Amino acid sequence: MKTFKMKYGREEINIRVPENNFLGFIESKGMPDGKSEDETILEALANPIGSQRLNALVKPGETVCIIISDITRAWQKTELYLPYIVDELNEAGITDENITFLCATGSHRRQTKEEHKILLGEKLANRFQVIDHDCRDHESLVKVGTTSFGTPVIINKAALDSDHIVLTGAVVFHDLAGWGGGKKSILPGISAYESIMANHKLSLNPIWGEGTNFLVRCGNVINNPVHLDMLEAAAFVKPAFLFNVMIDEKGNIGKAVAGHYIKAHESGQQMVDEADGIPLKERADIVVASAGGYPKDIDLYQASKALINAKQAVKKGGVIILLAQCIEGFGGLEVQQMIEEYNDNYSREESLRKVFTVAKYTGYLIAEIAEDYNVILVSTLDPKLLENANIKAAANVDTALIIALQQIGLSAKVYFMPYGANTLPRLV
Repeated sequence: MKTFKMKYGREEINIRVPENNFLGFIESKGMPDGKSEDETILEALANPIGSQRLNALVKPGETVCIIISDITRAWQKTELYLPYIVDELNEAGITDENITFLCATGSHRRQTKEEHKILLGEKLANRFQVIDHDCRDHESLVKVGTTSFGTPVIINKAALDSDHIVLTGAVVFHDLAGWGGGKKSILPGISAYESIMANHKLSLNPIWGEGTNFLVRCGNVINNPVHLDMLEAAAFVKPAFLFNVMIDEKGNIGKAVAGHYIKAHESGQQMVDEADGIPLKERADIVVASAGGYPKDIDLYQASKALINAKQAVKKGGVIILLAQCIEGFGGLEVQQMIEEYNDNYSREESLRKVFTVAKYTGYLIAEIAEDYNVILVSTLDPKLLENANIKAAANVDTALIIALQQIGLSAKVYFMPYGANTLPRLV
């Protein structure tokens, strides 16, 4: 019997599997360079890609808007790197009163004061207030253009009114944009609701009834309309500088990039692909994936990222066991409605195409995966709410494995993905 631990919420749970069923772990190759997190941050800031240093781009008296991610991305460890960015701005003559922190909530909820403190860290939180972007507050937004895809680019005034915009975040595989970070701080980060929906609707196949667009997926930017549309939107805003981190398998800042918001991000994409793009010689019958614990499994909306990656490692008709506590439920009423209230995916797609929202899309995507694979969810969600999407529920991972082995067969081969939201299997 093979025994190991995987994250579930704020805990680690024990998992046991017979040796003959164990096919292997799908986990990061790591980002070993021997540097501390602080050294990694400072090195990136001192060696920007495609740009001058941040302190050379700004002048005393100018205003700077630093865009940060929201609490669902607290794993980026913003509290570690933001002080260094502020220090560099201060050293260049930018005073605290000329620095604005804008939280790129996209279409997510506002943050609490305590969450702002988590994101900025104790010292910065005592010096600065954080503005939460509200995608529905049109008085705080202004239209700057329209993309070639027809997306209206409507952006938060707090950013546009600043002399310089600094993007922060993390480069990670993303199911719509190919990679997170970079231009996503603009769209969806600080864009209007209608901008976000128009962009994300490009994730659907142009042909009605065909579901999602195959080009819109993790690790792909080639002809990916969502990615290309986001780039066009960011070009209207002209961010001055980017600082993005890459989180290693231990949850630490393993690498970082700084500089031009496109060129530096492309370098980050390569780093992520080298560390977290995992080549596989074969797919398994069963995959057990953890979203990576809190906050990546704070709700089903966030945990779906692990489900999306896990499907790449399992045979069609196989079983995906997803470990996601989901203490905040589905992550939105529309996610729940898409899963709970429709009996088939054609009806779900019809509803989604008529009125597209990000939450509905996430619910649809989960149900689409559950149509092709047998999904077993280990979470705190009510099992009855999952039945219409053909998602089974299990009280714990042991029960889930028993169900899966009974369904596939006692000789079934199993992969384990300890950080399913981060690692992308690729069949070679």
